[in-house]
Amino acid sequence: MNGAGNDFILLDNRTGKIRLAREQVVRLCDRHRGIGADGVLILVPCRSGKADWAWDFYNSDGSTGEMCGNGARCFARFVQKTVGLKNDFTFETEAGVITASFQDERITVNLTKPKDLRLNEQVKLSTGAETIHSLNTGVPHAVLYVPDADKAMVQSLGPEIRRHAHFGPRGTNVNFVQVLGPNHIRVRTFERGVEGETLACGTGVSAAAMISARVHKFSSPVNVQVQGGDTLAVSFKAEGGEFDEVRLSGPADFVFEGRIEI
Repeated sequence: MNGAGNDFILLDNRTGKIRLAREQVVRLCDRHRGIGADGVLILVPCRSGKADWAWDFYNSDGSTGEMCGNGARCFARFVQKTVGLKNDFTFETEAGVITASFQDERITVNLTKPKDLRLNEQVKLSTGAETIHSLNTGVPHAVLYVPDADKAMVQSLGPEIRRHAHFGPRGTNVNFVQVLGPNHIRVRTFERGVEGETLACGTGVSAAAMISARVHKFSSPVNVQVQGGDTLAVSFKAEGGEFDEVRLSGPADFVFEGRIEI
C-alpha cells in the first residue's frame, strides 16, 4: 500500500504465527531483492485492551517505529478491508492509541498530543549555523524553512541533521519546508529509519504544519504538498502555546497483494 507515496508492506498476523527477524524486515523492504517499502505494518490483536486493534511497526532498516502518519492511514484501510469493518475504530501504537475515520477515499487519523516544541534554535552544521525548529508528533521531527524545496539540500543536510548531537541520542527526522502561501506549505522529509528521503511523511507534515502555526501564524487546517505530489491536510487545536486534537487526512491506496517466501 502507499499513502501519498510513502509505501508499506502490510501483514495480517491476528493468529500470531508470523515472527519476523530484523534481517527479514530489511530483505522485505529492499527495493531490489525484496518487495520494496519504507516500512512493514503488521496487524495484531491489542495486547493492552486499550484499543480495538494494534500494530507492530518496523522501519525499512529493521528498527521498530513508534508512529507513522501515512502508515496509520494505510493500516486503517487495511484493517477495514481485512476485518470487514465499516465504522471508525482504534488501534494502539507505541506512541499511543490512534482513531481512524473514513470519508470516501480519504482517511483521517488522529495523532497523539505533540510534545517537546522548540523554536528558533541555532544548530551548527557544515554549511554554517541554521535556524531549526523541532516537535515530537509521535516521533521527533526537525523543521527548517527553505526558499525553494526543489533546491533544498535534502541528501546532504538531511543525514547530517538526522544524526546531529543536538538531537541525540536517537536522532530526528528532518523536514525542509517551503511556504507556498497562507496555510499552504510544501515539505520534503529525510526519514530516520529509512535513512533517506521519502515521498511523504505524515508525522513530518504535521510537525511542519504546527510549527508554521507558531512561526508564520498559520491557522488550522494547513494544506501540505508532499514530494510525491499529493496534498495532505493537517488540522489541530492551538491553545496557550500547546497543540492538541491533531488530525491528518489523505489517501491510502492498495498497490498489490501477493505472497513471498521469507
